Amino acid sequence: MRKVVVNIARVVLAVVLILSGFVKAVDPLGTQYKIADYLGALHLAQYIPDAMMLGASVLLSAFEFMLGTLLLLAIRRRTVSLLTLLLFLVMTPLTLWLALANPVSDCGCFGDALVLTNWQTFWKNVVLLALALIVWRYPLQMVRFVSQSNQWIVINYTAIFILVVSGWSLYDLPYFDFRPYHIGANIRQGMEIPDDAEQPQFETTFILEKDGQRQEFTTDNYPDSTWTFIDSKTVQLSEGYVPPIHDFSITRVSDGEDITDSLLNVPGYVFLLVSPQLRFADDSQLDLINQIYEYAEDNGYPFYGLTASGDKDIEHWQERTGAEYPFCQTDETTLKTVIRSNPGLLLLKNGTVIRKWSHNRLPDEYALTAPLEKLETGQIPEDSVPGKILVILLWYVLPLALLVLGDRWWAWSRWIKRKEESNIIFQHLTKRNNNMRKKIVAGNWKMNLNLQEGIALAKELNDALKADKPNCDVVICTPFIHLASVANVLEGSVIGLGAENCADKEKGAFTGEVSAEMVKSTGAQYVILGHSERREYYKETPEILKEKVLLALKNGLKVIFCIGETLAEREANKQNEVVKAELEGSVFNLSEADFKNIIIAYEPIWAIGTGKTATAEQAEEIHAYIRSIVAEKYGEAVADDTSILYGGSCKASNAPELFAKPDIDGGLIGGASLKCSDFKGIIDAWK
Repeated sequence: MRKVVVNIARVVLAVVLILSGFVKAVDPLGTQYKIADYLGALHLAQYIPDAMMLGASVLLSAFEFMLGTLLLLAIRRRTVSLLTLLLFLVMTPLTLWLALANPVSDCGCFGDALVLTNWQTFWKNVVLLALALIVWRYPLQMVRFVSQSNQWIVINYTAIFILVVSGWSLYDLPYFDFRPYHIGANIRQGMEIPDDAEQPQFETTFILEKDGQRQEFTTDNYPDSTWTFIDSKTVQLSEGYVPPIHDFSITRVSDGEDITDSLLNVPGYVFLLVSPQLRFADDSQLDLINQIYEYAEDNGYPFYGLTASGDKDIEHWQERTGAEYPFCQTDETTLKTVIRSNPGLLLLKNGTVIRKWSHNRLPDEYALTAPLEKLETGQIPEDSVPGKILVILLWYVLPLALLVLGDRWWAWSRWIKRKEESNIIFQHLTKRNNNMRKKIVAGNWKMNLNLQEGIALAKELNDALKADKPNCDVVICTPFIHLASVANVLEGSVIGLGAENCADKEKGAFTGEVSAEMVKSTGAQYVILGHSERREYYKETPEILKEKVLLALKNGLKVIFCIGETLAEREANKQNEVVKAELEGSVFNLSEADFKNIIIAYEPIWAIGTGKTATAEQAEEIHAYIRSIVAEKYGEAVADDTSILYGGSCKASNAPELFAKPDIDGGLIGGASLKCSDFKGIIDAWK
């Protein structure tokens, strides 16, 4: 039930964030204007440059969109759930302030696509904050759709996509236009109020006085003429119906005449060059603007410049550009709503918006080759909203969907493979025919004990095991300097002797190295190869170990070959891959006869010398897996005959539980082999 709740919360949050981020990304200038409104309410707008506000607009939309996408696909679950919570911890108090103080009419959280009141926005954020808390509390309950190895693809592709959307919307115009002046909208109809629309409601209160006392009255209880009128006040009780376009007004600069109605009633085409502020208008396309004006003049189409700038700015523009078209005054906010470009070009026909162009995409002489009635430019374009949605689906949703499907197919294939491996392991677990394998407890002294201490320990251990026969083979692997001396105090029938390493060269000028032949000459029968400390500190590669194994076997030594994974590899569930690669790299090249002289020691590196120990179940699982891949390589008979030891903080206290597992054939013991009592306690676990 918890998983269901978390995933419902995750989907709701994701959809809201994706929608919010996308509608902001397709209209970055609109988001910039809203940020400016907020800063104006806080009296900070004059301190923040427009470029910084525009950058904040683009980054905010990209952040929301990416956060929603990553939530939807459960990518970087802990980080993303925390960022989502922090976002709503900031936005919820902010929208409460908006609801109480009402500095702006709407928050702009969904741009112009969906306008909410400030109180609606606040309660929406309260709900989303609760959902964000649920997701943050249980992030790993979110069902993952993309494996960790492929998540970087989604992150990078999403970032590139949403930034490209914002960049294109800035260069051209918003890809989706949610404003009342969109292409196809009739401005005159957008200004009309239906006959049955709700009218604004007002209440007038009268203040009257009689006999020195003042009292308030309404029209319903207005008193007689004996009262003296003092004052009145009128309050609007409800706003009533507000048409989509309610602030569109055009006043000619030359004579101050309002030409709104006459312009909207022109029975043909009208060009409107829109520039909210001429001093900030882009002047890179001045020649093209003048060419369009000349084209309009030649074909009898009215051409007006609409601006909120004053007379000085208009005169400066005319001097700078040579503009001959007349200018009209219009509200700045209205002009910013009409078109997100400064300047931008609008084409009307019978009051209907036919075309919009940003200053970067103005029509040139190749597009205006005949009267508009005969050109495609004079018609409403056919790029419908469904067509635009299809483009988004093809460029963004489809690639991600294919990635998710491919990733899930790959993950399912891996699951099937692991299932097959588990079946092989299960077969080994159920057979439990490990009585034929040798049980071995081997001690690895590492770089400990001087010669005299080593001889004393070997003698003490030999005497103890001679008096109390073990139920397993016992081997001690000592530093090179101990080998010959220790061999003299051990009885071969009681304890075997081994070295901790040997060279990968047969003989020669290799100062400080000890060859396999030298080890054998001391009386040793075993050698440890591939220990994690040799791999890490001395950079022993699979190729080096391969040579060592071959030389050890050539000289009649039995090899205790160590394999195991790091903590990071265990946490990434890669332990099976690691041990298989280590075996394939160094010993799976051997013949079946030679491999019978290999003893495998599984040592989880994260448990060596740390006091941590793999649980008996963890150890048994990977021991069984190791035996299964030996069986794949050499057959069931060899696998059943191969001793596999556990090496990783094995002690007398946990040895009985470990050794009771059917695929664990003993231990490779480190620190606990340096004291006779501790080592014997582990050996006695076989009893």
